[in-house]
Amino acid sequence: MNPHLDQPKSLRAPFATALRRISSRSATLIACALFLALLPAVQADVDFSSYNVPVFEQITNRIKAKVAAKLGDDKLKHDRYFIIPFAYENKGNDPEYSHSFMSVIRVFAHDSRPTVTEGLRLRRYKNWEFEAFTISWLPNDFDKNPDLCVFDGFGARLIASWNKCPFSPGRSFKLDETLKLGTNVKNAIGIWGPYEITENAFNLAVKRLHLLNGGSIKYRADDRLCRKNRVAINCFHAMAGLEELYPNGGLFGTGFKMWGLNGTRRVLIEYKDRGTKMGLLLDPVDVKEDLYGYVYCPSRDTHGIYDPFKHASAYRR
Repeated sequence: MNPHLDQPKSLRAPFATALRRISSRSATLIACALFLALLPAVQADVDFSSYNVPVFEQITNRIKAKVAAKLGDDKLKHDRYFIIPFAYENKGNDPEYSHSFMSVIRVFAHDSRPTVTEGLRLRRYKNWEFEAFTISWLPNDFDKNPDLCVFDGFGARLIASWNKCPFSPGRSFKLDETLKLGTNVKNAIGIWGPYEITENAFNLAVKRLHLLNGGSIKYRADDRLCRKNRVAINCFHAMAGLEELYPNGGLFGTGFKMWGLNGTRRVLIEYKDRGTKMGLLLDPVDVKEDLYGYVYCPSRDTHGIYDPFKHASAYRR
């Protein structure tokens, strides 16, 4: 029984009117909420202070500042070594537009005569001399032919033998080349570190670089069947497990969704666990908190940009 039906009509009418008003207001609020939910989110947490600076320069400036802070003001009595892991990906986290890579730095001790690693060149920043290289494993013509074949054929994602993607000659791209590949398709770029490593870890990274660029190993994004036989390797495994060339790990060997930011996160977890135990990694690693991003914004007032980071800076070129 509805208690309001027992009330006089003179009381029922105002109540019905008020009820209609409340219902109308609720509907309006719900409609507004739905409309606002459909609007692109404003990225208020994105830093635009270096927006007009090319992203390569933004990133190298960050690396220099971070490494300089670790080195301090005292003279270096011995060489110091660092790694900087990276990843880029698009909004859909499509493997064709994702990549994991890593830069490696040696800062030479003061009052020494640096012996530069074969294939590298001596560089200078403030009062430090250093050398650097990047492990960024891709098909050797990827800058001219960026249509990456990852999974080709029905069921190729689940059954490796059904994948028709070819093997490609590979090479390790330099940092500026790699970042250009990411910015060409307006990807979000993530960076971790710099993390300090040991001389032994640096030498292992150099060995990996020379091995990759030696011509005996090909590139294949899906390396589940060709990694074990040392035929081809992908970008994720090219920078993983420096103590062994063909590390296994991840679901189905390569790892489901193990590309882009997820791929580099997986490598860092491995470094954190195995690298620390083996004495290769000297700094603590926080896979979540250490990540910093660079996101593409065509203009300062752009809404709905792809920003998968807790902290990020904007770039437009």
